[in-house]
Amino acid sequence: MKLRFIISLLALTLSFSQLSAQRKNKAYLDYIEKYSSLAVKHQKQYGIPASITLAQGLLESGAGRSELARMSNNHFGIKCHSDWKGKRVYYDDDKKDDCFRKYNKPEDSFEDHARFLKRARYASLFELKVTVSRWEMSALPPGIFRPSWVRRPNTATALPQWHPVI
Repeated sequence: MKLRFIISLLALTLSFSQLSAQRKNKAYLDYIEKYSSLAVKHQKQYGIPASITLAQGLLESGAGRSELARMSNNHFGIKCHSDWKGKRVYYDDDKKDDCFRKYNKPEDSFEDHARFLKRARYASLFELKVTVSRWEMSALPPGIFRPSWVRRPNTATALPQWHPVI
């Protein structure tokens, strides 16, 4: 009887975890579908591969489901910095009450992300060979994954793994 209960409990737990994974996968696919044309537009306009933009947006915003993305339309975790003149929100991150940029709509976040990467600090990234849908990931310098602009600690390892599938 005890064994049957444990097996039933395990089966129930596994089915809930599969359901959760399916929801997460659907959320990620929905995010890609919703923002892919915007990412492609920015690829043409700014030279930033759409797959990089989408992968970072997925990771940083949890497919648009993070509080920062939902409440502030900030899909990339971009902080205020001294030159930011726009709206602000405050969340505990690297320190208590870190200042993050707040946008009127997600598209503004994508636009700011593209402009942010065009700063001199990231100029070396644009010297890399760009193909239709991907950067040569092995050639990327560590600068693209600098903790100063990447909020999630696993992004440095996760982004290159995700990139080829987007």
